[in-house]
Amino acid sequence: MPSCEPVTDGGPRNGWRQPLDGRAWREARRERLSGLLDHEGLESVWFADPDTFAWTTGGSNVVDRRAAVGVAAVGFDGEWTVVTNDVESGRLREEELPEEITVESYEWHAGSLAEAVAERAATPAGADFDVPGAVRVDASPLRLRLADRDVARYRDLGTDAAAAVEAACRAAEPPDTEREVAARVETELADRGVEPSVVLVGGEDRAGRYRHYTPTDATLGGYMLVSVTARRDGLYASVTRTVAFEPPTWLEGRHEAAATVEATALAATWAYAQRDGTAAAVFDAVRDAYTALGYRGEWREHHQGGATGYAGREWFATPTNEVSLTLPTAYAWNPTVQGAKSEGTALVTVDGVSFLTDGDWPTVEVSAVGFDATFERPAVLHR
Repeated sequence: MPSCEPVTDGGPRNGWRQPLDGRAWREARRERLSGLLDHEGLESVWFADPDTFAWTTGGSNVVDRRAAVGVAAVGFDGEWTVVTNDVESGRLREEELPEEITVESYEWHAGSLAEAVAERAATPAGADFDVPGAVRVDASPLRLRLADRDVARYRDLGTDAAAAVEAACRAAEPPDTEREVAARVETELADRGVEPSVVLVGGEDRAGRYRHYTPTDATLGGYMLVSVTARRDGLYASVTRTVAFEPPTWLEGRHEAAATVEATALAATWAYAQRDGTAAAVFDAVRDAYTALGYRGEWREHHQGGATGYAGREWFATPTNEVSLTLPTAYAWNPTVQGAKSEGTALVTVDGVSFLTDGDWPTVEVSAVGFDATFERPAVLHR
């Protein structure tokens, strides 16, 4: 399988960043949004979902991280307009948005974001949130194929997410609780300007019993799994690391099996994307790999992952999901074998597979089942 070389970019990292260059941002988005308008028969489309807002503008509309709708909406009708309340307009204009975007505001006490958009939208209009008179649109298909600027930001995010998780893992000790480790992970992420979306920490007892080991006061014991999905600039990076203190004898074998299934998923993604394959085809390869490795039916215990990018998962692979594979796109496959997991975020292009979250960690070489491909995947770190 061909490999793809890393794409480098001079953009800032580890903290506050400048808005996207206007020219690069316009070229990366205009064609796709114009195509959406034509396909749906719309005059304008509006996005307030934080991840799609970030994809469209390069900036953030988040104040309350729990909210499904941000404090601003971006509209496109051939040109871009952001609508927000008068509390947020100055900050967004100065710190979050390219100069080319017009920012319009309404008095915070005089109405809602949806009403302000409805007053300004060229009709017929579409939106990804409830706007009077607008039809609902799904932006996920627009976001899947990553532009060069997306990839540059993604590489920075992957590097920082892996470094944060690995730093917390190397500081952990067997008497620590899962919650203490999770707190360290979140601190390490925050120090790098990254937000946690999912932080799972499982010690020896709970990682062996549950696939989603939400942190508790249980101590780590003989080993731990740390699984994180981290967000910055609307992009998501998923990474899992395994640390062994006095591990069970089966850990190495199960971890290598999970890594082999992940390698199979990546190889299948690249191969099938060349011939208009689907998520279901990759899932079939994953299921076959489990069987070949002696873990028939293990796929039933947890989802296997799928496409990522401007969502934790844009879609999940299932036996019946016929969504088309796209390139260049980020994928995060996360197979498990009871008590073990292998997970990372990779960019898959026509040239091959490039890992975004490998970090500074020992690796194990694994070969895909049924494909001529070998990858170095994160191994168990023995402490």
